[in-house]
Amino acid sequence: MNFKAIFNTISLILKYISFVMLAPCICAAAVKEYDSLFPFIMVSILSYVLYKILKDGEEGSEFNNISRSEALAAVLFAWIMFSVISAIPFLYYGLHPIDALFEAVSGVTTTGATVLTDFSIYPKTMFFWRSFCQWLGGMGILVLFIAILPSFAIAGRQMFFAESPGASSTESKLTPRIRQTAAALWLIYFVLTVIETAVLIYMGMPVFDSVCNSLSCLSGGGFSPAANSIMQYAHPKFFWTIAIFMFLSGMNFSLQYKIYVKRNFKSIIKDDEFKLYLAVVLLFTILIAVTLTTHNIYDIKKSIESAFFQVVSIITTTGFVTVDYNEWNIRAKLLLFILMFTGASIGSASGGVKLLRIVFIIKYLKRQISKIHHPNGVYPIKINKTVVSEDNVRQMISFVIFYYTIFVITAVIMIYTEQNAEIGLSSAIASLGNVGPAFGTVGPLGNYSSMHIISKLIFIFNMLIGRLELIPFLALLHPDFWSLKKEKNLRKK
Repeated sequence: MNFKAIFNTISLILKYISFVMLAPCICAAAVKEYDSLFPFIMVSILSYVLYKILKDGEEGSEFNNISRSEALAAVLFAWIMFSVISAIPFLYYGLHPIDALFEAVSGVTTTGATVLTDFSIYPKTMFFWRSFCQWLGGMGILVLFIAILPSFAIAGRQMFFAESPGASSTESKLTPRIRQTAAALWLIYFVLTVIETAVLIYMGMPVFDSVCNSLSCLSGGGFSPAANSIMQYAHPKFFWTIAIFMFLSGMNFSLQYKIYVKRNFKSIIKDDEFKLYLAVVLLFTILIAVTLTTHNIYDIKKSIESAFFQVVSIITTTGFVTVDYNEWNIRAKLLLFILMFTGASIGSASGGVKLLRIVFIIKYLKRQISKIHHPNGVYPIKINKTVVSEDNVRQMISFVIFYYTIFVITAVIMIYTEQNAEIGLSSAIASLGNVGPAFGTVGPLGNYSSMHIISKLIFIFNMLIGRLELIPFLALLHPDFWSLKKEKNLRKK
């Protein structure tokens, strides 16, 4: 393992994180909260000092020969480092160290679970920082640096797929160079954020709230400066607008690039995952709306509005709410619980397993059933008319098995520590899938402040590995990952 390359990568990220801290400083100055300048200036200085300490040799000198294993390690450690640094401002605002780390990890992983109980005691700058962290994490901090920094030009491909392992099948052919691909994805992401902000301001939402909600919406995050999330704005025009942009955040951004930039409108009707995404959203909206109406919870109009918003919010793992779905009947809540296990599209800002993998699993099971009747038959699995290689078949199956194994283990521990099955099960999948709100006291209008410290630490663990889609974490568990001799042999080959 070339630790010099890993440290140089992390040091370079720290250098530019020190510049990222200027954004909340600008916000603090704009809203005249000058006391809030201190924590972010201090963190900026700290990041730059750590960059100098970790930097070994000429900047970018070790990037040329970085391996996949080193890229995975760099991505994992960079996210951990960014989470810890992001937690420091929350300490300044009075949060306990574990709670500060919880809030920071929830932000950068776009989970949107919070430990805050009284929103009135915190300044606007802190709420901006929460949303800004989510926005940076939504498309990926390393994808951002790959897009803007020449130093990452060579190592960028390894780190791009290490940070977004599910993107390899879609984004790899988007543009000739990975740096151009990263820039294209961030451009779409940025433009949609600006458009949503402008639309919300035009509709009458306060400027500050519009900015924060848009940052959280397009990132699939869910942090809002309002204590009651989107419910606090109490108007359908805001609900429908944010729901539409949440839906876009759950679409594959490479597909959106083909539509917006390449004007290839046919690609949307040829995409298997998008068709399933749209079908699932419509089906679950209808099922929940019918359930809410027939049980006299809401009238037809509010049932459709609430069902659509919450279905899109959960499947995109955003976590915004317009109603307290804890008050829904068990059937409607069960449907939302099912959506927590799916996620939206690969290559989107959402968390979860992702629908493309579910499409694959369905086709794989169909193939296995066919093989029972025709053992010698050849049944290739195709996604968007492209044959999936057997190597990718094994990877997807392994991912799904590990994903749900981790869910079961953490759910059992959380049920034991919380002494509550509803909270344990729902919070385990809400953390691993980066959904945010779960059920019970940690539901849409609740928070995670009262959870046992062990549950919070598990939640932090789940959020991080869920956002990175398990791969970097699982790679670290293999003995060969840490073997210098093995790594040298791989380099020679």
